[in-house]
Amino acid sequence: MDSTVIVMRRVEQGNETAVVEFIILGFQSTPEVQFILFFTFLVTYIVTVSGNLLIMVLVVTDHHLHNPMFFFLGNLSFLETCYTSTILPRMLASFLTNKYVISLAGCFLQYFFFTGLAGAECCLLTVMSYDRYTAICKPLHYATIMNGRCCHQLAGGSWVTGLLASAIVTSLMPQLTFCGPNEIDHFFCDFMPLVKLSCSDTHWIELVTFILASLLTVPPFLLTLISYVYISNTVLRIPSSTGRHKAFSTCSSHLTVVTLFYGTLIIVYLVPKAHILGDLNKVFSVCYTVLTPLVNPLIYSLRNNNVKKALRTSVNKYRIFNKT
Repeated sequence: MDSTVIVMRRVEQGNETAVVEFIILGFQSTPEVQFILFFTFLVTYIVTVSGNLLIMVLVVTDHHLHNPMFFFLGNLSFLETCYTSTILPRMLASFLTNKYVISLAGCFLQYFFFTGLAGAECCLLTVMSYDRYTAICKPLHYATIMNGRCCHQLAGGSWVTGLLASAIVTSLMPQLTFCGPNEIDHFFCDFMPLVKLSCSDTHWIELVTFILASLLTVPPFLLTLISYVYISNTVLRIPSSTGRHKAFSTCSSHLTVVTLFYGTLIIVYLVPKAHILGDLNKVFSVCYTVLTPLVNPLIYSLRNNNVKKALRTSVNKYRIFNKT
C-alpha cells in the first residue's frame, strides 16, 4: 500500500495525540488473491441483493403472499439487503481504489448500522421460528395469534431492539481515546478489533457489549431451537412419509443456517479470548456478514412452492406485457 495512504492523521488533545482516521487492513495479508476475493465478494453482493430484492417485490406485489410468514420473510430480505450493504460496497471500493482509510465518525457509523441490523436479525429469526411453530403446532389458533397487529409489533420490536442495543454501545464509543496504532485488523469496523486500539479504559464498554450481545444471541438461539424441537415432534406425527421428509428437509435447512448465524456470532462476541484466533475470526465474521445473507433468500423463500408460483406468475405477466 502507498505509504502516503497509511500515514496516521492526528489531532492534538492536550498532551495527547488522538487518531481521527483508521486503516482497515481487511484481507491485505494475502495480496496474491486480491482479485479472486474482489470477484467473489462482488458476485456474492450482486446475488445477495438481487435475491433479497426479488423476494421483497414478490411479497409486496403478489396477494397470495400477503400472510404472516411472507410478511416476516419480506422484513428479513429488506434487513439483509441493508445489512450486507453496510460492509460489502465499502470493501469492494477498497479493493478497487487501494484506499483503506475510514474516518473515526465513519467507523462508528458503520459499526452502529452493522450491529443494529445484526441484532434485529437475531430477534427476527426467533420471531420467524415462533411463526412456524404456531402454524405447524397450533394451526387452529394460528390466524388468531398471528394477526396483523401482532405481526407488526413483533417485526417492529425486532428492529427497535437491535437498533436500540446498537445505539447504547455506539454512544459509549466517543468516550474512548485512540492514540495509535490506527490499523484495524479486520475487513470492517467491528467491536473487538476497534476497542483493542483504544488507549483508554475499555472495561465498561466491553461489559455492556458482552451483556447486550448475550441477550441478543443466546436467548433467541435457544428459543429458536425450542421452536424447532416442537415442530419436529409435530412433524413426526405426519402419516405421510413424503410429507415428513419434505418437512424435515425444510426444518433442517432453516436450522442449519440459523445455527451458522448464531453460532459464529456467539464465538466472535461471547467466547473468552476469541480475539486471539486472528484470521479465523475473519472467517467467522464472513459467515454472519456475507454467507447467511446470501443463502437466506434461497433457504427461506426461493425453495418455497408459493414463492415459485408467484415468480412464475410474475414472469408470465411480464412476457404477456412485452408481447402487447
